[in-house]
Amino acid sequence: MTSPEQTEAYLKSIELLKSSSTPFGFVASINEISNYTRVWTRDATITGLASLLSGDKQLTETFKNVIKTIFDHQHQVGFMPSNVDPANGKVSYGGTVGRTDNVCWAPVGLLSYTLFTGDYSLSTQYRVEVDKCFALLNAWEYNGKGLVYVPQSGDWADEYMQHGYILYNQLLRIWALELAGKVYHDSRYLEKADEIRLIVELNYWKNTENTMNYAPNMIHQSKDISDEFWVMGFNPSRIYPQFDLQANSLALLLNIGNTEQKDKLLNYIITFIDRQQNLLPSFYPSLKEGDILYEDLRHNYAYEFRNFPDEFHNGGLWQVWNGFLSAALVSSGKVDQAEKVLEYIKQANLKNTDAKSWGFYENCNGSTFEPIGVQYCTWSASGQIIASEYINGKKLII
Repeated sequence: MTSPEQTEAYLKSIELLKSSSTPFGFVASINEISNYTRVWTRDATITGLASLLSGDKQLTETFKNVIKTIFDHQHQVGFMPSNVDPANGKVSYGGTVGRTDNVCWAPVGLLSYTLFTGDYSLSTQYRVEVDKCFALLNAWEYNGKGLVYVPQSGDWADEYMQHGYILYNQLLRIWALELAGKVYHDSRYLEKADEIRLIVELNYWKNTENTMNYAPNMIHQSKDISDEFWVMGFNPSRIYPQFDLQANSLALLLNIGNTEQKDKLLNYIITFIDRQQNLLPSFYPSLKEGDILYEDLRHNYAYEFRNFPDEFHNGGLWQVWNGFLSAALVSSGKVDQAEKVLEYIKQANLKNTDAKSWGFYENCNGSTFEPIGVQYCTWSASGQIIASEYINGKKLII
């Protein structure tokens, strides 16, 4: 495998991250559009993780500024910013609802920075703020039974239709707690992570024996879900049957489940890659008119509807999450498949509707593979870097 530093795709990705660097951290895009020139907790943290893997000192310093920006603007009760506007310091904590996953991403970023660099100054400075994040997540369990309840529009897929005990958020919480245990040498974080890990393993895979369910309604609702991957989530009225790329990639990275479950999941993913011959969709299958949840989806947008079938959250192909997929495949010993995904990420990032290459679009259409969304997105470049560095032997601290 060629060293990532020698590939044009890698160099262009690093170049974009440097172009997006400000004294306040990484902006979501260098494209002057809407609010993308703000520091977003989620986007900037993922870009920061890619920066740590790259080993680039300038990018690592920018990530340090990300951490300061988002933790200095934490809400007094623990909410983390959705984004901060560097121009005027204005803070958004979300739209109609806040962002549950940011309360996990922020500690993941801070604590990963600490362990990668050996610089404990920020983790010491923001220890109280980290504990506010965990206290808020505890409160969001509502019933004290270990899982965080996520409102609709409460995570990265903010115009999708899911709500409830969404797996992606539970896994981020496990990751954050386990990192906190390593940094602060406090067994309470690890004990909580172990508690959530057990609940996840018992309730997010098809349970044919109907034992140890989180809630009685799961018994009759689980009959039609797949037994090949971890379910997206559930709430009192349904278990979501869609394949969630982000959650299943994180499950592999976090070593969730037993050998049989991991083998089934990997077989599902590898078969999907061979069939798709391109990036995998974030949620599959996409919702279409006539589907019971499409009406909820159709009305969930702020300014314009973007979740047409195979687009945006509704079956769109996101380079960033495929970067985590490639990393998960490497961590599972499937390097050949990881390299395929890396090539698909490169081809997606290369596309541009302008007369030049390397558009780094937000995502691509799930059926035509054409780029859609905003150009020059830093986390699309980050997906390239994360996949490249994993294939070349580096890994995140998980």
